[in-house]
Amino acid sequence: MLDSSQFLVRLLLQDGLLKQADVERASAHAKSAGVGLAEAIVSLGLLSSRVMSISRAKLTEYPFVDLSAFTVDITNASLLPRGVAERHGVFPLFVLDGLATVAMLDPLNLQAIDQVRNALRCDVDPVICDPEPLRALIARAYSMSTAKQDIGGAADALAERDLTTGDEPIVAAVNQILASAIESGASDVHIGPDEHDLHLRYRIDGTLAVQQGPAKAAHAGIVQRLKVMAKLDLTQTRKPQDGKFRYTHRGQYVDVRLSLVPTVHGENVVMRLLRSASSIGPISSLGMSEDVGRWYDQYVHRPHGMILVTGPTGSGKTTTLYTAINAINSPDRNILTIEDPVEIRLPLIRQVQANSEVGLTFASALRSFLRQDPDVVLVGEIRDAETARIAVQAALTGHLVLSTLHTNDAVGAIPRLRDFELPLFAINASLLCVLAQRLVRRVCETCAGPEPEKVPPSGFGIASEEMSRFVFGEGCASCKSSGYRGRLGVYEMLRMTPQVQHLIESRATAAEIRAAAEREGMRLMWQDGLEKARRGLTTVWELSKLRPIADDETGPELRCAA
Repeated sequence: MLDSSQFLVRLLLQDGLLKQADVERASAHAKSAGVGLAEAIVSLGLLSSRVMSISRAKLTEYPFVDLSAFTVDITNASLLPRGVAERHGVFPLFVLDGLATVAMLDPLNLQAIDQVRNALRCDVDPVICDPEPLRALIARAYSMSTAKQDIGGAADALAERDLTTGDEPIVAAVNQILASAIESGASDVHIGPDEHDLHLRYRIDGTLAVQQGPAKAAHAGIVQRLKVMAKLDLTQTRKPQDGKFRYTHRGQYVDVRLSLVPTVHGENVVMRLLRSASSIGPISSLGMSEDVGRWYDQYVHRPHGMILVTGPTGSGKTTTLYTAINAINSPDRNILTIEDPVEIRLPLIRQVQANSEVGLTFASALRSFLRQDPDVVLVGEIRDAETARIAVQAALTGHLVLSTLHTNDAVGAIPRLRDFELPLFAINASLLCVLAQRLVRRVCETCAGPEPEKVPPSGFGIASEEMSRFVFGEGCASCKSSGYRGRLGVYEMLRMTPQVQHLIESRATAAEIRAAAEREGMRLMWQDGLEKARRGLTTVWELSKLRPIADDETGPELRCAA
């Protein structure tokens, strides 16, 4: 086998990517660690493995292929023995018309090329890839393809082993599904069986994306493995089950909430990947406008009162509340939370998991909290009149109360509280503000360009000549051709000003309260979103979820739909 390391180092020196001192340092490390010179350069952090691969491609005159830009069929693993793929760092990407495009770490390895050619029984066209993504592809492909055997009675044996490691096909397949979801930034993993297929999907940036997964034959084994990890009943397949477990990925803990529901084709699996406390930043990280961020920060530092965050499921309400709690968390404050479920664990805070089966509801826990000498109380959601009444009483008796409510907009919280038959004076005396929010997808910075569409979306008051000020994502490898990468919040805040309080006391309609709040500086969610679109953070088409809804009292206007 021809060793190209010396030639590669000469090229790196010639291109100015390395200095002679770097080479000497890497040579010493390679000798002491017993590794190759190229590997030593990467391990010392002198160059990334991607840069090394691109330089190797330039040296050998073989193409460099970015694996993130392609959807590779993992069933190609059946064409090449796993031992050959792992030993030589090779994988068949595409096989067309008798020619196999094979990803390789070293295309000058003639022995590897011969073995691949013999295994595939066709001509081979080598391409160079970044080692880390290639090894991840090999691990994922062979884990999924070999996970067709049912674990059957091996569930008890699996329960005795480490929950995050293992060479068994089912264990490896589950680990690959979770690891890939975490690395993709997914919030949820869906594993759904049909009559002949098993569908694997990740929810990324709020949208379900289809992934390549194991065959239908592996479904029963995967479900059994997940039940073992979540300590659920392995024999129960006809009733829904919920559980949770902690998964370790690259030294970091990820809490996973598991939900199983029986369907006609087997148990449907949904896993929610919960964020860690380290991902909670300051209030400024939420992306609020300057005035809303300033007001929110002021209200969460108040000694007493009630702050409500509204929006549908998946709109980021929990993150917004935890950010507030994190901002005021200190040893001199007693903070208690009642949640269903506890999604993020924070130090110093006493967090309680609601459990209706034993009578631990939001209302009962809140009553007990008031005997625990709290300074701040977080209630996961105000769902009923009893919880609303106790929360208001707590806010009136010197406690800061934070909670969520399911309404379409900020003003909608007022009639909702009225529905709970709360006295109007109590609403005015306890409520500090209502923050409504949604999440919209952030345009991909890598492929963002001027918006080509000349016809503006209806209802936003955008003139045709203004469309050139907006951007859209053309689609690239970084965003997997979606044009979007990540999400950001759009907000509106109803502050309890004297004018708003007067209207509440006089039983004014929601439209009248909204009009008064706008006159006093409240910016609606669609307006906040449009401003962020003008700044190139999102697209005008992504704001369609903030679609127009007719208001019979004030005429058509833009409000946020659930």
